[in-house]
Amino acid sequence: MIPSAFDYAAPSTVEEVLAMLAAAESAGDEVKLLAGGQSLLPVMKLRMADPALVIDLGKISELVGVSEQEDTLLIGAMTPHHEIATNALLAKHLPLLHKAAATVADPQVRHRGTFGGALVHADPAGDMPAPVLATGATFILAGPRGERRVEASDFFQGYFTTAVADDEILTHIQVPKFTGWGAHYEKFTRVAQQWSIVAVAAMVKIEDGTFTRARLGLTNMASTPLRATAVEQALVGSNATLESITAACSLAAEGTEPASDLNGDSTYRKHLSTVLAKRAVLAAAGL
Repeated sequence: MIPSAFDYAAPSTVEEVLAMLAAAESAGDEVKLLAGGQSLLPVMKLRMADPALVIDLGKISELVGVSEQEDTLLIGAMTPHHEIATNALLAKHLPLLHKAAATVADPQVRHRGTFGGALVHADPAGDMPAPVLATGATFILAGPRGERRVEASDFFQGYFTTAVADDEILTHIQVPKFTGWGAHYEKFTRVAQQWSIVAVAAMVKIEDGTFTRARLGLTNMASTPLRATAVEQALVGSNATLESITAACSLAAEGTEPASDLNGDSTYRKHLSTVLAKRAVLAAAGL
């Protein structure tokens, strides 16, 4: 199928986008924002989305790039996955995002798809939300009432649902630095470039052979990404050994409600999360 007819606009500033959103809201028209288009265009072709107006964000240069601040990195929402996977600042200070982005789909998608677009799309099987949740990032939104900041723990609200209002746009993601931490993203798929059946994002800090900090995110274990808090708490203070990691990661499925589908039922996903958590933590710890 092909999409229904729609109007198209390609503004060059965030202010122009907000003005278009306000005008469309007054007219009662449905609007979709086009980032990389890797998720939106297939949905439009199936006519699961039928907007009257598509606003292309590709010409807004201020939304692209990674910049360093004192204790954080500021990532533009329109920064492609490829940049996240190859950026030197991210490799040094945010290795989890750097590694997770390299696993997204294929090179073509990584060059077209955007970091912010994947986060706003909020697919529970998407690879970027859980790592971002694990970092405790802050989402910066622009709207008619000015700038609004939303913590990662409050951003993802349900299947394909986030805290971004209809008259707002995600502009940047501000992420704390995790310089010197070990990190790894472990995902399981049945075929190459498939959505993750389950994945685990892990960051750990080890001092004198003991875990002093740990942050883990779970992909596709609920309608939103989750923190594996039971694993985090079990790791901190324990020795960085195979035995302690195995014991801690056996708790990975606590508090989760994974869906059952053709790729696996809920029980299977819960077991898989413990296996992947162990692999992710071992790799992050360099063991």
